[in-house]
Amino acid sequence: MERSLLRVERVFEGVLRRTPLRRIEMSLRGRAVGFGLKLEECGTAGSVKTRTAVGLLSDLHHERPLVPGTVVVESTSGNLGLAMAQLLAGIGCGFLAVVDLKTPQATRQALLEQGARLVVMDEPDEQGGYLVRRLEAVHRTLDEHPDYRWPNQYENPANPEAHRSSTGPEIAEQAGAELGAVYVPVSTGGTLAGIAAHLRAHRPDVSCVAVDVTGSAALGGAGGRRLIPGIGASRRSVFLRGGEYDHAVRVDDAEAMAVCRMVRDDLGLTVGGSTGCVLRALLDDVIAGSVAGFPVCLAADGGAKYADTIFSDGWAREQGIHAEIGAAVRRWRADGLSFRVSG
Repeated sequence: MERSLLRVERVFEGVLRRTPLRRIEMSLRGRAVGFGLKLEECGTAGSVKTRTAVGLLSDLHHERPLVPGTVVVESTSGNLGLAMAQLLAGIGCGFLAVVDLKTPQATRQALLEQGARLVVMDEPDEQGGYLVRRLEAVHRTLDEHPDYRWPNQYENPANPEAHRSSTGPEIAEQAGAELGAVYVPVSTGGTLAGIAAHLRAHRPDVSCVAVDVTGSAALGGAGGRRLIPGIGASRRSVFLRGGEYDHAVRVDDAEAMAVCRMVRDDLGLTVGGSTGCVLRALLDDVIAGSVAGFPVCLAADGGAKYADTIFSDGWAREQGIHAEIGAAVRRWRADGLSFRVSG
């Protein structure tokens, strides 16, 4: 048994990879401001959720070994599912991913190619999202298959712990003494809670900014329609109750997508919608003159899988936000906003 435990632990540990911090210079209203992008796309499974998946599955394995043939079920907007599918396939276990209509088609296809089974929720909950419906499906599945295992990314302390022990220390080390603030997108809240826990203990001078999207209830309040997957939630985060962050920002979907497009055009770098949100939040603080030191934005994933959504004019027209995205791009360009790699 000990040998089996060790083998699985080595598989999980072998997946973790240090991701780069790319230094970027932003020009805005005649000012040049440097900041860092922590590129989690460069991780093994293409997102920051690789770290979360390792933490959650390691915790599940220590609770009771994940032997070949074990089936794990989890609700996911996409990235965590991709990471879990890869990890579980590597130890001979199965994965049932409960996703929804907002999960990009490219992500669904990638999950299937990694051997996962999918349950797709197509009915929104009362908040306009799908999280409640996905969780209902998870509970139904566990009732029908009591031998299935559920990591429960929404409440398991192993979620923030994964980022307290890896993401937070990496950011602090890579940015160095000049680190002044960290901007983190919020969904379950585990990533921000873990990063903040490390910084509160070792760099209490660093400001932690929670970035959410309009229509999300992750930081409290009522939920509503949201278009960007991977950020926001239909219910409040268990991990974030206020003390973990210094201030919170809610970003408009169209504004975030406009920033994604400008980053792509200027840097040749495609980033996911949640990265557009954290960059948009940073813009407000730059304009207000409230950014101290060197700010770092967590780029939770890349943008390739969103080619037919946030980077698609046709999709944007279907959602009724194409004109808003275009107007936002023109407004920011008129303010002189541009990005370039520095250092």
